[in-house]
Amino acid sequence: MLQLGNPCNYHLLDLARHVKDGCKEEDLVGLIFNTIGVSDAITMGTDGRWKLPKESSQSSDRSPKLSQECVIRAFAVGKISDEERFDVVRHACPGPGACGGMYTANTMSSALEVLGMSLPYSSSTPALYPEKIQECFKAAKYLKNLLAFDIKPRDILTRNSFLNAIAVINVIGGSTNAVLHLLAIARAANIELTIDDFQMIADKTPFLADLMPSGRYYMEDIHKIGGIPAILKYLLNHTDLIDGSQLTVTGKTLAENLADVTEVEFDQQDVFRPLSNPIKPTGHITILRGNLAPETAVAKLTGKEGLRFEGSAKCFDSLDDFYTLLEKGEIKAGTVLIFRYQGPKGAPGMPEMLGPTAAIAGAGLAKSTALITDGRFSGASRGFIIGHVVPEARVGGPIALVRDGDKIVIDAATRQIDWIVDQDEQRRRYEEWLLSDKGNLNVKRGVLLRYARDVAPASLGAYCD
Repeated sequence: MLQLGNPCNYHLLDLARHVKDGCKEEDLVGLIFNTIGVSDAITMGTDGRWKLPKESSQSSDRSPKLSQECVIRAFAVGKISDEERFDVVRHACPGPGACGGMYTANTMSSALEVLGMSLPYSSSTPALYPEKIQECFKAAKYLKNLLAFDIKPRDILTRNSFLNAIAVINVIGGSTNAVLHLLAIARAANIELTIDDFQMIADKTPFLADLMPSGRYYMEDIHKIGGIPAILKYLLNHTDLIDGSQLTVTGKTLAENLADVTEVEFDQQDVFRPLSNPIKPTGHITILRGNLAPETAVAKLTGKEGLRFEGSAKCFDSLDDFYTLLEKGEIKAGTVLIFRYQGPKGAPGMPEMLGPTAAIAGAGLAKSTALITDGRFSGASRGFIIGHVVPEARVGGPIALVRDGDKIVIDAATRQIDWIVDQDEQRRRYEEWLLSDKGNLNVKRGVLLRYARDVAPASLGAYCD
């Protein structure tokens, strides 16, 4: 994957050459071929409907975009000068690789390392560190070993390896996109995994890593204190959250990989908290239900948002009017922003709501507003934000029936998301909705039509097979 215009992966052709050199060293034949890469920095300027369908069959990465969108909106509402805006534009992206915080790319690379599907340390090694070249070179050695012992992904991926990954995602404050992706991966591997497993693990897992976007540090800081292996060893030795018997791509178990890892004194630094001083005693991944999301919704609640939000709904069936209203100062504190028809079928493609969430943050409203969507949101988002609402608007879910001014109550403590409208009024609105064209798919042909027609709900992983 090589895109010269995409900082996420413009270095990957060079890394591929090191993998090929490693293959030659192991008497293997390495062939370099290209695939499609999508940059969120580019797709944010479009409807963003192709990304999730593409992720069903291709790999994905993220570019450093939160600061860009925040600064543009901060500039638009007059909070920073043009000189300050340009300074951020010039310095926000110092080199190649994934976004530096615990956003979706680093969440999923960490999850894959814990699952046993990538080499130890590989998820945290910065793109331009010499260690990354060494990892790429020695990958062939492990590949040859996998071939020799006939170890396949289905031998590595088990229910317990997924539960390990979910635990670490909660410990490090990972993206809610992991819920979608891990459910879909588990289905492909014929592993029994449900959305309620995420809540079950979160209920007993502390949130320990002080990483962006909710914290102060970056993935490079995790690497400096020992990477994911150091975290795994700490959890393996001091909790029952990790099953160390799970096989990995090294041909060894997780525990065997950790045998020579030095145990870090986590009370001697600030990046990763000790168990005795968690950021939050339970995980941040929260599965909500209620009359606005009768099946499920997903939130990333770190505790900094508070436990409850009540406000009046402001509904958007598209993003067309939102930015104009924001720049005019018409989005007020106490508003619950409803972005609907953004689900797997509705958009289609379940685009990320990073643009609105970053714009809200840039306008200084992240702590005084909430956002609810049947779409998804980037790992770079922060605040009282709830996504993956099921049923989605396009199939007539309650989110389609909300009107401006309706009272919405979000209760993190009880994991409830409720819409305060009496049942008779709800039924009347639903009957009106049935007579409208809102349930019709808004694509007529091609890949997006097939995707919109066949895609599963977000609560099942939005798979399409």
